[in-house]
Amino acid sequence: MKQLLQITVLLLSLGYVGNLYAHAVVTDHSLKIEQPKANQAKKVELTFNSKIELGLSQVYLVSKGDKHTLLTISKGAKQGNVVVDVPPLSLGEYALRYKIFAADGHLTEDLIHFSVTP
Repeated sequence: MKQLLQITVLLLSLGYVGNLYAHAVVTDHSLKIEQPKANQAKKVELTFNSKIELGLSQVYLVSKGDKHTLLTISKGAKQGNVVVDVPPLSLGEYALRYKIFAADGHLTEDLIHFSVTP
């Protein structure tokens, strides 16, 4: 009986630890390498640590005055990659606000700030 209790506790603790890491987290993005140039469209790649439910996910461009514009997203070349179509922008400070659903149903929301350069 004691052994059954120990096994049950072990299995429950493993399930709990797994849930701590279930959210989709950005592990990399192409804005680290190159900022968008003024008046040029750009495809930005976001890399997540888990599979993404693209149809339930959204990415917004946040511009001056907290204006949010929904952007088009598509599946990247690898699992967990999302490609964001960023329209031509004028010089300034912007952010990508994403709401990403992991395949396991967890929602992740965050911002990635960037500058548009000449």
